[in-house]
Amino acid sequence: MFYRLNGAKIYTDGCFRNADIVVRDGVISDILYSDGASGGEVSADKDSVFYNFKDCYIFPGFIDVHVHFREPGFSYKETVATGSRAAARGGYTSVCTMPNLNPVPDSVENIRVQKDIIEKDAVINVYPFASITVGEMGKELADIDALANEAIGFSDDGKGVQDADMMKAAMIKVKENGKIIAAHCEDNSLLRQGYIHDGEYAKINGHRGICSESEWGPIARDVELLKETGCKYHVCHVSAKESVEVIRKAKASGVDITCETGPHYLVFNDMQLQEDGRFKMNPPIRSEADRLALIEGIKDGTIDMIATDHAPHSAEEKSRGLEKSFMGVVGIETAFPVLYTHLVKTGVITLEKLCELLNTNASKRFGIGGEIKVGQPADFTVYDLNAEYEVAPKDFLSKGKSSPFTGMKVFGKCLMTACDGKIVWKA
Repeated sequence: MFYRLNGAKIYTDGCFRNADIVVRDGVISDILYSDGASGGEVSADKDSVFYNFKDCYIFPGFIDVHVHFREPGFSYKETVATGSRAAARGGYTSVCTMPNLNPVPDSVENIRVQKDIIEKDAVINVYPFASITVGEMGKELADIDALANEAIGFSDDGKGVQDADMMKAAMIKVKENGKIIAAHCEDNSLLRQGYIHDGEYAKINGHRGICSESEWGPIARDVELLKETGCKYHVCHVSAKESVEVIRKAKASGVDITCETGPHYLVFNDMQLQEDGRFKMNPPIRSEADRLALIEGIKDGTIDMIATDHAPHSAEEKSRGLEKSFMGVVGIETAFPVLYTHLVKTGVITLEKLCELLNTNASKRFGIGGEIKVGQPADFTVYDLNAEYEVAPKDFLSKGKSSPFTGMKVFGKCLMTACDGKIVWKA
């Protein structure tokens, strides 16, 4: 199969250039730059297809290192099929799934249940995390040696590893196997039944708050353990200004640490909350000072990547208001347009920087995804950045419809996504 994408600006080698992309048998066989440069043979055949993407942008397929596709165990919320198709619609070609499933992927037998579903139903590359502890219960290490070749890394996402000795033992084992820990950092002793940020909105409206120390305290603890163990370590869903500073100092000291934040933390502050479950996630949306600190963190490189923490629930589970709704919102179909609209169009960061946050840095850290290069698998997404529309969850391919961005006007519509050369989404 031969197809050619004409007239777009493509992101390659850290910058945008006008070029056509030629794909043959799933591989980029040529990139034809407007200056006449070319690197390969361009000969069409009877099955050739030509796409006109004049004035559009082609990015390397986005990478999300933190999603919940809910299968096995919770397919009424999402499945690998629906989640991966939603990801493709958002421009993603590689995602890492979190292990709070049933069965929990804490053994080779259990993770292969998930991988069999992925092999059968996923339309993009899906890389599962195994759990750090058995059942994510924090009492006994999972079989890290056996799981190392099956998983992208190790996480007890949804729960923090409460015991420092358990985390240290996990770090030692994970380092021995050359893998990475993606840590959900949360101190249960500081939660006090809170469910939104312990800030002004909580005080004004009589809600129980979650303090920032419940996040940055475990990060600080783990930084000290990293100095002892040398493990590769990634912090999930950073939301607090103190967390950014702890990670910034840790990086300066030479610790092997990276981190992510989510689109909702970069766009909203807690005074913009509504009495609606679509604004409830863990960690919570925090103060304006926290939001600004996150922005500075992505600008100076302290925060390496943006991940959605795409976490679908049923409509009923998200219909109980801020106090009683389940934690988690969807976001994989809205991440790029929201970030482009609020960060790039406003001049906060460049489009090139957004590409680093959604592709380059995650690719380097986790060894997945890739660039738009001749000879590489055709993993890319095409966007019309001039298209303006309102976020409408009824149109989502995800089973989850609970989004804090509902009704928001955004720019950037995904026209096509290809994974390993196969077109997996087309508007």
